[in-house]
Amino acid sequence: MKLSSPLLSFLLNFLLGVAWAFAIAGAIITFYLYMGVSLIFAFFAALIGILPGLLFVLFIEYFFMKQEHLYELQKQSRLIEELLRK
Repeated sequence: MKLSSPLLSFLLNFLLGVAWAFAIAGAIITFYLYMGVSLIFAFFAALIGILPGLLFVLFIEYFFMKQEHLYELQKQSRLIEELLRK
C-alpha cells in the first residue's frame, strides 16, 4: 500500500517484511530445537514460536488499514463538500 509519504511507506513495508521473516525464523528455529523431543511437541513449539512475528504482522497491517480508512474518509469528505457547494 502506498502512504502519503514515500519514506513512511518504504519503512512500513520493510518492517512488514522483517516481521514475516521473524515469524518464519521463529517457527523454524523452535521446530528444530524441539525436534529431538517429539515431532508433535516440535510442531506445537513452532506454533508458539511463530506468534511474536505474527502479532507484529497484525499490528503493521492494522496500521495500514487505519491509514487507508482515514484516506477514504478524507476523500469522501472532499466529495461531499463539492456536492454541497453546488
